[in-house]
Amino acid sequence: MITREEISKLLDHPVYDGDGNKVGDAKHVFLDDASGRPEWVTVKTGMFGSSESFVPIRDAALVKDHLEVPYRKDKIKGAPNVDIDAGGHLSVEEEDRLYDYYGIDWDSVLTEPGERRSPGMGTAGTAGTGTAGAAGTAGAAGTAGAAGTAGTAGHRSEARTRGHGDDAMTRSEEHMRVGVERHEAGRARLRKYVVTEEVQQTVPVRHEEVRVEREPITDANRDEAMSGPAFKEDEHDVTLYEERPVVETEAVPVERVRMTTEEKTDEETVRGQVRKERIEAETELDEESGRRGRDVPRKGRE
Repeated sequence: MITREEISKLLDHPVYDGDGNKVGDAKHVFLDDASGRPEWVTVKTGMFGSSESFVPIRDAALVKDHLEVPYRKDKIKGAPNVDIDAGGHLSVEEEDRLYDYYGIDWDSVLTEPGERRSPGMGTAGTAGTGTAGAAGTAGAAGTAGAAGTAGTAGHRSEARTRGHGDDAMTRSEEHMRVGVERHEAGRARLRKYVVTEEVQQTVPVRHEEVRVEREPITDANRDEAMSGPAFKEDEHDVTLYEERPVVETEAVPVERVRMTTEEKTDEETVRGQVRKERIEAETELDEESGRRGRDVPRKGRE
C-alpha cells in the first residue's frame, strides 16, 4: 500500500501495468478525506500525455523509480473520464463509477488495509484528530470525534502537499515535453536495365585504284618491248583491294554504383495545451467588530 510519505516519490514517475507495460506518468494523487489514505492516482496517457486516467492505488506498489498497478494498460486507458479541475475532489457519483469500472467492492474500500469492516459500521475516526469525514461532506475535515465514532468515508481530495505540518501550498504546472518517433517514410532501390544507343566513330579505310602509267621506248626496254609480235590483241588483269570497317563489341566494366542514406534535419513547430495552477487567498471579516479575520484558503486541493 502506498503511504502519504511516498506520494512525493511517485509523482511524475512512470506507471507500469500488471504486464510490465508503461502506461504513462503519475500526475496527481487523491486522498480519502476521512482516513487521509491515498486512494487514487491519475496517469497521463495518450500522445504527449493528452489525457489522464484514474487508477486505484490501494493495491499498487512503488518499485524503485516507478509505480506498478495490477491492471492492464487498455483497462486503465478506458477508465471513465473525470474532471480533475472540479475543485480537486471526486464526487460520490464519480467515485462510484470508477469503483464499478474496476470491479472494486465498496465495502472493501471502507475497510482499513488488513482489517475487515464490521457490518453496519463506517470507518472509525481517530480521537481528537477530525480525520473522519461526516457522511456526504465534500473535501472538508470532519468534526473531531471520540475514538471509535462511526462515520462514512467522504469524497477523495487531491493530495498536492509534499509533507506534513506545512501550511504552504505547492503550485504545479504542466510542462510540454516534445519527443520524436522514427517512422518508415518510403523505400529506395537500385535497378539495372539495358538500353541500346546509336554510337558513331570515324576510322580510316584504304582501297586500291587503277592508275595507267606510260613510259617511252628507250634503249633499256627496247628488247622487252619488241619481244612479241608487232600487232596482237592482249589482256592484263590487276586485282584491286580495299579495306572495310569491321564492328565488334565487348562488355567493359566502367563504374560501381551503391546507395547510402544521409540524415537531413528540418524544424517543425509543435503546439499543445498545458495547465497551470493559480493560488489565491480569501479573507473573511469578523461580523461583530468588522475586523479582518483569518485567511481562509480555498476549498479543494491541499
